[in-house]
Order: sequence, then C-alpha cells, then structure tokens
Amino acid sequence: MLIGEVARRSGVSPRMLRHYDALGLVRPTGRTVGGYREYSAEDVRRIFHVESLRSLGLSLKQIGRALEDPAFSPSALVGDLIRWTQERLERERELLERLRAIDASAPAGWQDVLDVVALMQGLDSASAARRQQTVLVRPEGAAVPPELLAGAVLSESDPVVAGALRWALARSDGDGLTTLAAGLRSDDTGVRRRAVLAIAELPEIPGTTEALADALGDADRTVRGHAALALGRRGEEAAVPTLVGMVVEGANDVDAAEVLGTLSRKPGCAERIMAAVEGELAAPTADPATRIRLAQALVELSGDAPLEVLRRLSRDDDRAVALVASAFAGVVEQRAADGPA
Repeated sequence: MLIGEVARRSGVSPRMLRHYDALGLVRPTGRTVGGYREYSAEDVRRIFHVESLRSLGLSLKQIGRALEDPAFSPSALVGDLIRWTQERLERERELLERLRAIDASAPAGWQDVLDVVALMQGLDSASAARRQQTVLVRPEGAAVPPELLAGAVLSESDPVVAGALRWALARSDGDGLTTLAAGLRSDDTGVRRRAVLAIAELPEIPGTTEALADALGDADRTVRGHAALALGRRGEEAAVPTLVGMVVEGANDVDAAEVLGTLSRKPGCAERIMAAVEGELAAPTADPATRIRLAQALVELSGDAPLEVLRRLSRDDDRAVALVASAFAGVVEQRAADGPA
C-alpha cells in the first residue's frame, strides 16, 4: 500500500508516517519504481503498535526501545507512566483550583487577576511569616476569594497563620463553607480539625449549624469537642451529650462547663443537662477525679437541681470529692442569696 492509502486506513497522517520513517520506527518494506514508499501488511501492524503505545503516553523514543529491545521491561515503564500521569493530574488539579478561585473573585480586569495570583503565590510560600502577611496585608478593596482562603485554612499547619486565615475567612464577602464542609469528610484528622475550627468562626449563615452537627459524630474527640462548643454557644441542645462527655474526660472541661451553663438557661435544657450529669455520676467509671469535674460543672448550671446534687456529693465517700462539693455548694447557696447580679 502506498502512503496515502495507509494514512486513510490507519488514521495516521502522511506527515507523521514520514516522521516515523525518519526516526526508524516504521520503515516501509519497499519502494515503487517511482520511489514512493510502499507498506506491507506487517508495516501497517507496526504502525498500529506504535499508535497504541502513543495512546499510553509513551514518547516516540520510548516506543522505539519498546519495539526493538527484547530486554525492555513493560512493567517498569507502565509504573513510570502511572507515576508521571498522577503527577500531571495533580498539577492540572491545582491549576483548575487556581482558575476557579480567580473566576470566583469575578475579576473586572487583569489587575484583579494579578492580585488573586499574587495572593495564591503568597499562600503557597514556604515562609509562615510571608503566608501570614499575605493574609493580613491586602490592598484596600482587593477581592479575596473565600474558597481560596478556605482551601488554605485546610492545609495550613502553622497555628498562627491558621488563625489569621480563619479571621480573614470569617470577614470575607463569601463563606467558603462548601470547601470547609468537604474538609470535614477528609480522611486526614488534621484537616478535619482545621475545618471544624474554621466553620465554628464563620457567621451563622445557612449550613454552618448543620455542618457542625454532623461533626458531633466524628471519630476524633477533638473534632467533636470543637463542634460541641460551637453548637452550644449557638444554643443548640444537640451538643449537650458531647459537652458533658468533655467534662467527664477532662478535655476542655472548663470551656464545656461554661457552655453548659449558658445552655442551662434555655427553657427545658437544664433538665436534659442534669439528667446527663447525674447519669455520669452514677456510672461505675465515675472515679473521684471525674466526680470533682462534674461538681465544678454543676456550679455553672442554673436552677435548684445542681445545688441538690452538690449537697449529695458533699457526703461522698471520697474526702476530696466531699470537700470540693461542699465548697461549691456554698458558692451556689451564696449566689442564690445574693440574687441576680
């Protein structure tokens, strides 16, 4: 077959076929009397082999080695191709995220685009100081895409920079909640912790309470604790079991007790809190240290029930528990005698 017919049957252009010939990849077996390239059936099969390997991402040099070198290892090459493809996809994913961030900022001109690019470069800096400065020192009126800030929050390991990012995100025009909520589903515990902290600091916009409520079921105690504190401060009773559990475990127990005190002022919520506290006091695992922490939490609660429980604890078999509970009962009694501040 002449080159034109081979091109029609194989889908490879005559120009590329001549290139293959020049490289020695596919040399036509014969020539016509007029000197034209003439391909045999075996030559055409080799063309298809070359095209198949090209479809896997091999360079023409690699294809030549694969077809000519009997010792060439397909498995090693395929492994390299997988790694290179993964790296390329990661680069393209990063590029796509950058383009989306620029698009989300609704740039009015090229200067706006350049400002967002400068922001991204600053956030990608290896220097924590520069990342922090990038967040805090922005030109007046410069748009800061919230999704870009949210993504930076999820990846930021420096606590100072992370705090600056959360501050900027909470004050941005958008909310970045979609990105942060996705972070709550990450397999990386650190990412989930950063996500829940950022959501907790967002204004109470639609979706934040639901995201925090979902985080109450997280496998990580720290994530659950941050979610419970944020929900409790928003008056959400769903946080009560986790908050009481924090007191029992001694994990941010002082903060948890304060939030429980605020919740106890909600109609009907004090009873739920007291039921949870008394349930923990009655548990076989309630050692003296746990009972003392629960007594400390009772001081924060509203109503008459906490005082009754403290008086009962003042007769505890453990002397330390009894002394602490007696002292706290005196505090509550005095507070009741003084009346509202």
